[in-house]
Amino acid sequence: MRDETPSRTAAFVAAARQLGQLLPPHSRLVEDPYGAAFTSAAVGRVIDRNSDRLRLLAELPGMKNWILYMQVRTRVIDDALREFVEAGGRQVVLLGAGYDTRSLRMPELADVAVYEVDHPATQGHKRVVLARIHADSPSHFVTWDFESRPMEDLPEELASAGLDLSRPVFTIWEGVTMYLTDEAIDASLRAIRAWSAGPDSRLAMTYVQKSRLARPSLVTRAMQIVVSTVGEPWKFGWTPDELPGYLEERGFTLLRDTTITAAARELLPPDVAIHVPHRDRRIALAAGAESVAIVR
Repeated sequence: MRDETPSRTAAFVAAARQLGQLLPPHSRLVEDPYGAAFTSAAVGRVIDRNSDRLRLLAELPGMKNWILYMQVRTRVIDDALREFVEAGGRQVVLLGAGYDTRSLRMPELADVAVYEVDHPATQGHKRVVLARIHADSPSHFVTWDFESRPMEDLPEELASAGLDLSRPVFTIWEGVTMYLTDEAIDASLRAIRAWSAGPDSRLAMTYVQKSRLARPSLVTRAMQIVVSTVGEPWKFGWTPDELPGYLEERGFTLLRDTTITAAARELLPPDVAIHVPHRDRRIALAAGAESVAIVR
């Protein structure tokens, strides 16, 4: 993301969530009436008022894949978050929150404290848009310039905002890791572990397989060109085999690691799931380790 410029990829992601309402009912996994407003308030209104006439838009080559991909990715994390709340968890941190609207669209979070951490440009734009569309978010907004402030200071900042560091936290790190350097990934995971109390804390994160960065498919190359053009190039990935050890060294135990493709097969009818061919993109769920011996 360029300095002082709100994230454009976050806007694309949010719009795709709302475009899910153009899909047939059996293909819809998430309802987000706010997402497109972060691209343009007018676009959001057009989608709401003309859904029936715009349904062919969701059938366009590429567009359908993108919308379904976002439906699956969002739903997998939503379901993991619901499990955490059902078990008694009452704190959520959205790291690099972008235009996430979970605190608005998920009734399960009514009694949960949600902390959104993001760059001042993106977060500032988000708050302006929410005010414009009269959406009163219950989230606690924590402004954080990732370029100038060390991640090791973020746990204290969250505590100052009200996060109880002695209680379990569900951290969502969605659509972020591929844009970071090795050093930023390491610092971020150590910071997340510092605010994640005990084994009941959870970390849900998305990542791109390292092989796709080295040998990208045509679709991956196209996406890399797009995000690089707006100042957000892909830089980082893991291999599934190395992820458990990498997380363990930083105080986490990997619970689940699945491809978007496999998740689509579980959540969508077979004739719809085939339009989510994203085997190189994954979602991992980890827990805070029982005892922490973090490798420095």
